[in-house]
Amino acid sequence: MKFTLHRRDPQTKARAATLETDHGKIDTPIFMPVGTVASVKGVHQRELREEVDPDIILGNTYHLFLRPKTPILKQAGGLHKFMGWDRNILTDSGGYQVYSLSANRKIKEEGVKFKSHIDGSTHMFTPENVMEIQRTIGADIIMAFDECTPYPCDYNYAKRSMQMTHRWLDRCMAHLKKVPFEYGYEQTFFPIVQGSTYTDLRKQSAEYIANAGAAGNAIGGLSVGEPAEELYAMAEVVCDILPEDKPRYLMGVGTPTNILENIALGVDMFDCVMPTRNARNGMLFTAQGTINIKNKKWEDDFSALDEMGTTFVDREYSKAYLRHLFAANEYLGKQIATIHNLGFYLWLVREARRRILEGSFGPWKDKMVKQMDKRL
Repeated sequence: MKFTLHRRDPQTKARAATLETDHGKIDTPIFMPVGTVASVKGVHQRELREEVDPDIILGNTYHLFLRPKTPILKQAGGLHKFMGWDRNILTDSGGYQVYSLSANRKIKEEGVKFKSHIDGSTHMFTPENVMEIQRTIGADIIMAFDECTPYPCDYNYAKRSMQMTHRWLDRCMAHLKKVPFEYGYEQTFFPIVQGSTYTDLRKQSAEYIANAGAAGNAIGGLSVGEPAEELYAMAEVVCDILPEDKPRYLMGVGTPTNILENIALGVDMFDCVMPTRNARNGMLFTAQGTINIKNKKWEDDFSALDEMGTTFVDREYSKAYLRHLFAANEYLGKQIATIHNLGFYLWLVREARRRILEGSFGPWKDKMVKQMDKRL
């Protein structure tokens, strides 16, 4: 992977850069739609490519391991071919999904034993086999196996967990040297900073991860319930330590405001289920604020879904029509809302990039944060 830094914003720590992999260029800042089980929920790959137009999407190691299972993915020639996606893919390590199964997993030094949420079968994730699974899935960017701590989290637990994540990182890196690429293209490995919301632990972890010398780095264990101020404080601490000449990925974040504030702190890459999950519940994100399309006030509003929008659904459907679809529990409503929200998130990060390149990101960010926090 090649990383080129093009411009830093003069008033913030925001930066515009480009990553290049064997599946193409990724212009940053970037938002990665979440394709949990080889599908961004409710969106055809053609719509994803032509309307939302992301440079990269995300797949989930835990879910893909359980279904369709790695032998099927290997037989298909990897996840790209299996799902008909010719651009970049990043896979997480499964650490967050295992964390969310708190009642059905046991964490030990060796790894994590867990029960499948599908059929209750027992499985084991270790740093070594998670690297093998991600080799077989075949994503362009793969993540280290880590433990994601809950919030709030006891200091001593957070410290022990962070230290184990570092030991697991060493095992991941040692094992990757022994496991060849599966499909004739390279995979780039990102370790993950942990440390909960404790500044001294975050500094220790960021220094350990920076010293690992990987081609890119991630920040994990945030957006798990902590206040936004703590999220920003931890991201700033970590970004000030992680190397400037490598991409920084903040995992699982977040709202449009979260994304802009973290871009201002020096983060390059984001993913979150929020635009798709909230869309299925009738919440639309726009540059002017959020819309609950289920509200009666939209019943006779025949204006375009979003006059500023970038996708065909914004122009071709009205607010009244989308409200009707939700009232009738029609699947098409969820699909329209999902395409709109993903289109908005990609517009937001691309506009942020444009503003960074022209040197006007700071004031624009402040104006957008005020606008987007409104409920329409």
